[in-house]
Amino acid sequence: MEVMTASALLADRADGFGMEVNRAAQHRIRPWCKFKLTLQDVKNKIIFMIRTRPSSVPALPVVAELLKPITWFPPMWAFGCGVVASGVSTEGRWPLIVTGIVLAGPMVCASSQAVNDWFDRHVDAINEPQRPIPSGRMPGHWGLYIAVLWTFLSLLVAATLGPWGFGAAVVGLLLAWAYSAPPVRLKMNGWWGNGACGLCYEGLAWATGAAVMAGGAMPDSRSLWLAALYSAGAHGIMTLNDFKAIEGDRRMGVGSLPVRLGVQGAACTACIFMLVPQLAVVALLLVWAQPMHAGLLFGLIALQVVMMKRFLGQPVERALWYSGFGVPLFVMGMMVSAMALRAAGAAT
Repeated sequence: MEVMTASALLADRADGFGMEVNRAAQHRIRPWCKFKLTLQDVKNKIIFMIRTRPSSVPALPVVAELLKPITWFPPMWAFGCGVVASGVSTEGRWPLIVTGIVLAGPMVCASSQAVNDWFDRHVDAINEPQRPIPSGRMPGHWGLYIAVLWTFLSLLVAATLGPWGFGAAVVGLLLAWAYSAPPVRLKMNGWWGNGACGLCYEGLAWATGAAVMAGGAMPDSRSLWLAALYSAGAHGIMTLNDFKAIEGDRRMGVGSLPVRLGVQGAACTACIFMLVPQLAVVALLLVWAQPMHAGLLFGLIALQVVMMKRFLGQPVERALWYSGFGVPLFVMGMMVSAMALRAAGAAT
């Protein structure tokens, strides 16, 4: 009995000694494990900071978003209409035509978008906070730097198109800066601002296309009449774009037509601006002995009237809808009238 007790006591002490050894080992290992985990945490934190820190240079996709390629089509199309309306053969002139299309869209129009986004960054922070500048994806003054650079590049490209092409580009760029930049900032008044945009997007681009095809000479006066009328029509199209920014424009003191005239008043005004110039074009086509083209254009106008009735029911909600379905009919009418003028020239 005593031997068993001594053995049990010895075993118990051995177990106790083993537990103490284990505790000592754990005590020595635990700080090292904790130190290793701490180093790993620091490493992960550094990697996270490197990957997520804001870049001092904007990414190329962000630059493309700033220049808004979706807005380049109208002036490129208008330039093409001027080319068609000139009645001059395109043979041997494709380098000039391609250069003019690039100037109208990816250069001058893109410059105007960059200028507008830079000087509208405070309004966009309210209306469109996801835009490159207010969202912070276009850091520092890069928006302004790109606007200046694209303006300079546009002038270099325009210099290859002769005096008329260069002059039209200069006027377009001046209007683009006057539209957005203080102290002029034409967009503060919806009447002047939309007029400047309409002239840039349609009239100047059309006249440039006609002038390039005329070899630098004054374009046909009939072509200039069409360019002027479609510029006036584009005033209404520009108003459609203002319905999405009513709240921010009101808070920032921007006098867009929806702010000045109210939603319904601005919607009616936009429709009048789009319709009346087109009806004037129909009259001119009849005077120029082009009844088939005049009839086709009148049919496009009738379809627009049907869509306008739906738009006027809910202008704010349906402005984007009309831009997507009604405005293309306006744009198609531009080419119809250009083809009519080309046919009239061939007949004389």
